[in-house]
Amino acid sequence: MPAVVAFDAQSPRVRAKRERRRVEILRAALRAFRERGYHQTTLDDIAERLDVRKSALYHYFPDKESILYECHRESLGELGRIVAETRDLPTPRERLRHIIREHVRVMTNTLEGSPLAFEVTALSPERQTEIIAARDRYEREVRRLVEQGIRDKEFRRVDAKVAAFAMLGAINWIARWYRPE
Repeated sequence: MPAVVAFDAQSPRVRAKRERRRVEILRAALRAFRERGYHQTTLDDIAERLDVRKSALYHYFPDKESILYECHRESLGELGRIVAETRDLPTPRERLRHIIREHVRVMTNTLEGSPLAFEVTALSPERQTEIIAARDRYEREVRRLVEQGIRDKEFRRVDAKVAAFAMLGAINWIARWYRPE
């Protein structure tokens, strides 16, 4: 009788495979959200892009809103990482340049131009509160960086809040016109 090989569901190999599939689902959802909009996208649309049945998605996410929520969390995690990376850069000008460049990369590569930032209202009130709070923290970091640049005379004197909103608005607007193809 052949030996039966048992795989521990918590093994690193299984966890890595599960994480890869989770990321594939999120990327497929982002493409669908970009093309059809969040409200017009169904779990069937996402599953079709992965060549699986809708029921396969339920092994990873309980519903479409959970997918949207994870897309938001991951993108905000990327922005948090970007801000952390700037702490090693010597000047506000270099830090702001890094944030802008990397935020554009998140919009075009990670989010593939998905209008994710415009879909916060589709989340439950608790999830909206969490995502908006994280987004506000990021905006305050950009604003503090502009204020530091003004104090250091690297930037001309402007309203830092308006400048931060203008930059972030321009970057987020990429979702309205960018198409990877």
